[in-house]
Amino acid sequence: MSRIRGLFYSATAVALLTACGSNSTTSEVATSTARGTLIENPPLRIASLDAATFMAQLSATTSGQGLLELAGAPTCGVDFYYLQYWTVGGANETATASGALMVPTGGGAQCSGPRPIVLYAHGTQFDKSFNIADITNPSNTEGALIAAMFAAHGYTVVAPNYAGYDVSSLGYHPFLNGAQQSKDMIDALTAARTALPQTLAATTTDSGKLFITGYSEGGYVAMATHKALQAAGQAVAASAPMSGPYALEAFGDAVFYGNVNIGSTEFTPLITTSYQKAYGNIYAATADLYEPAYASGIDMLLPSTTPIDTLIADGKLPETALFSSTTPVTGNPALDAVLAVPKNPIFALGFGAANLVTNDYRLSYVLDAVAHPDGAVPVLEPGVPLAAAPQNPLRIAFKTNDMRSWVPHAPVLMCGGDQDPTVFFALDAGTMQIFWAAAGLPAQVVTVLDVNAPVSGPNDPFAAAKEGFQLTESNIVATQGQAAAVESYHVTVAPFCTAAARGFFSQF
Repeated sequence: MSRIRGLFYSATAVALLTACGSNSTTSEVATSTARGTLIENPPLRIASLDAATFMAQLSATTSGQGLLELAGAPTCGVDFYYLQYWTVGGANETATASGALMVPTGGGAQCSGPRPIVLYAHGTQFDKSFNIADITNPSNTEGALIAAMFAAHGYTVVAPNYAGYDVSSLGYHPFLNGAQQSKDMIDALTAARTALPQTLAATTTDSGKLFITGYSEGGYVAMATHKALQAAGQAVAASAPMSGPYALEAFGDAVFYGNVNIGSTEFTPLITTSYQKAYGNIYAATADLYEPAYASGIDMLLPSTTPIDTLIADGKLPETALFSSTTPVTGNPALDAVLAVPKNPIFALGFGAANLVTNDYRLSYVLDAVAHPDGAVPVLEPGVPLAAAPQNPLRIAFKTNDMRSWVPHAPVLMCGGDQDPTVFFALDAGTMQIFWAAAGLPAQVVTVLDVNAPVSGPNDPFAAAKEGFQLTESNIVATQGQAAAVESYHVTVAPFCTAAARGFFSQF
């Protein structure tokens, strides 16, 4: 769920700084605020890059060459458009949002005419001003990745910023709210389909074939969107949700039991604010959940225009200590052992003296998990069912947004790495795989790819993604050390899973 940055990304964004963009038409402003309405049509073209220029600029740097090796040489140019559209917030309030429309261009057969659409959900951003459409911004690394991986190879890409970011009228971000975020994605898709015939590349049209993907938070959002479109009777060719917290109740329970993920002190305020805005019952006051040093204003803290490092330096958030290192003592030896600082050194980083979440709140959550257990955590139960009747409001919200509520009809690829300390791939993807198998879903509908696994043989379709990731991870260990490799693991996986997703989509 962390910010997407990595080995191959920066050069791509810098290369695109030389792209030029303009609109030769005058936009009309819509008066309707209905969901999916495009606010300005045609949208502003921010940049335009032909395939040869894209190729030359990537080839000019070592990291750009790495991205070329992974994505392949661009076969199409790309026009980058900035969309604004109407959607809703977590409480179904009317809101505006924005995003990107990336349109392939050029004379190649796969660069114009009817083209498939990739609906892309980005990873967690803490910068409130984030705009994935602004490809001229060198910090927009994820936008550069999906442009190189999909749009430059003939896919039209629709990538919302999400409500609460950029110029959105919503004052918060509905983080991991499956109902809202799937609506936001669908509304962006509707707006993009309205815009596409009015772009300067009007010969590129919608073939009607839709793919959905995303990484980290976006992996969760991609699955929620596939679920919502299927429920609405809209066709999805395939989806590739990557490294997402799909089994949200199990994931939350694992964290509160003590398996504290990297980034938890940043994700927790995002998620509690999201659910408080949607359901109104997560806390009566922020001090019910957060320590006094952090409680005031934490419900308005993220996303922010202030960098995370500054927020930490200013004492607004602890760096890693989600829970107190002086853990609750209940008198029940088994429960006390569960609540104790874990021996795993990565999880132990989530404990400290200046912690974020109070002991009282942690204990109330864990007691609810013990009384009303999830079928995946701490003991694997047949079919991995959700808790029957959780009472803790946060656990209820996790259950509401857990993806163990649907069975896909179209093919799904779940990609990630089994050593991920930010989103627990084995727990989340594994739980979904078991749940779907118990529901009778044919095994061939779901593919689970662990890029950390050995190549299975000469016909392994994901051999390149596995070998590339493992070589990159080994290089990070050798040059920066094991600690750096652990910290960057989640973002290191991203480009290799994205490449695997494109290969997966090419089958359909």
